[in-house]
Amino acid sequence: MRIVDIIRRSGRSLRSAKVRTLLTALAIGVGGFTLTLTLAAGNGVRDYTDKLIASNFDPAELIVGRDKEISNSGAPSDKPQEYDDTISTLSGPGGDATLQFKRITQDDIVKLRANPAIEQVRENYQISVRYVTREGQKRYTGGAEAYNPAQKPEVVAGQIPTAGDMTKGTVLIPDTYLELLGFTSAEDAIGKEIQVVIQKPFSLDAIQKLFMSGQSAETIATNLSASRPEEMVGTYTIAGVTKKPATSLTFGVSPLLLSSEDGRALYDFTTQGTADYEKYLYVFVRVKDGRDESVLKQVQESLIAEGYFVQSIKDIQKTITQFVDILQIMVGVLGAITLIASIFGIVNTMYISVLERTREIGLMKALGMSRSNISLLFIFEAAWIGFLGGAIGITAGFLLGIAINPWLTKTLSLGAGNSLLIFGILQTILLLSALMIIGALSGVLPARKAAKLDPVEALRTE
Repeated sequence: MRIVDIIRRSGRSLRSAKVRTLLTALAIGVGGFTLTLTLAAGNGVRDYTDKLIASNFDPAELIVGRDKEISNSGAPSDKPQEYDDTISTLSGPGGDATLQFKRITQDDIVKLRANPAIEQVRENYQISVRYVTREGQKRYTGGAEAYNPAQKPEVVAGQIPTAGDMTKGTVLIPDTYLELLGFTSAEDAIGKEIQVVIQKPFSLDAIQKLFMSGQSAETIATNLSASRPEEMVGTYTIAGVTKKPATSLTFGVSPLLLSSEDGRALYDFTTQGTADYEKYLYVFVRVKDGRDESVLKQVQESLIAEGYFVQSIKDIQKTITQFVDILQIMVGVLGAITLIASIFGIVNTMYISVLERTREIGLMKALGMSRSNISLLFIFEAAWIGFLGGAIGITAGFLLGIAINPWLTKTLSLGAGNSLLIFGILQTILLLSALMIIGALSGVLPARKAAKLDPVEALRTE
């Protein structure tokens, strides 16, 4: 008997028990539905992560630090470090824990810039802004960062450099400041000036000297309250107004973006005379021909050999997707459990079918149908159930995904052109094929039972 004829006959046999076939198929359909959405969510998150990395990092850059914590993808170290004057302490939430970071110094930067394989070193400035204002307007809180040429913010008005750094004395402001600072529109802000005010922190040495001076507590308190930390007012011309893109890594209020030279001036003002002067948690190192992964890897390994801790952009991307993979596996396991349960359902259905069709099996054997063909008949019936269940589950997953994708995009603020659920055609075909194979394997034991039936005994069955 031809395989095509066996497949057709198996389909006709299932149609004779439509309700039972449908109910059994729905069990495997639940697993198919879960796995369809899980795969789609994984695709969506990975696509969003790719865009996130591309929008915020230069693939030719390496992040270089002196502390292993910058390349740590797990829990931070809870062991104290041996002291040196490059270590900085960051307090954790609640003040009940601290992180110690060994920092990059100016000597490190000079050494890195002297490396013939490196074409640029960008310091990571941590700029603390007291307030932002302009003439005749109120003061508002804010933050500032040095402009990153690899990061292309969405421009509402004005322009950003097509390549390289910003012009000294210019600033890009987020659109959230427009109304607050009295601008009628984004275009109205272009060419206008704003003031960025920063403040030197109290000198710890000066405070210690006051307490060591032998003065009374009241006198010390009076001197402290009368002492105003030194301020610096930077005036900058607005070159552009930016809008926070969906792929931005910035949380909360977007920062003002200044040239590296202006960022360095503000950072130096707040840190000069302190232990933080000319020290950085990490720097960005741009490698010559760094878009070639082999070249980038070679430079990364050479810097690691020199005692630096180095992360490439792909390392960061891998760290982000690692959490996605774990979550996807957890949800996938739930889908797999559903599939395992559905296997028992298919086995049970096929055994019942064998029992109900014992006389039919005996007749087919009497007419010359081989044991292998009878076995294939029931295996194909089980495969049809797997196909039907997979088709129902995958179709339901597609329809639900299409329906809720716009809502998810809006709720999660993913931005235009991004979707949380992205369905892959090849994945869908492979999933449907896998569900058919699972169905076929579930039918092996009932098929063997049917193939072993004695035709004479089978024909005697009532």
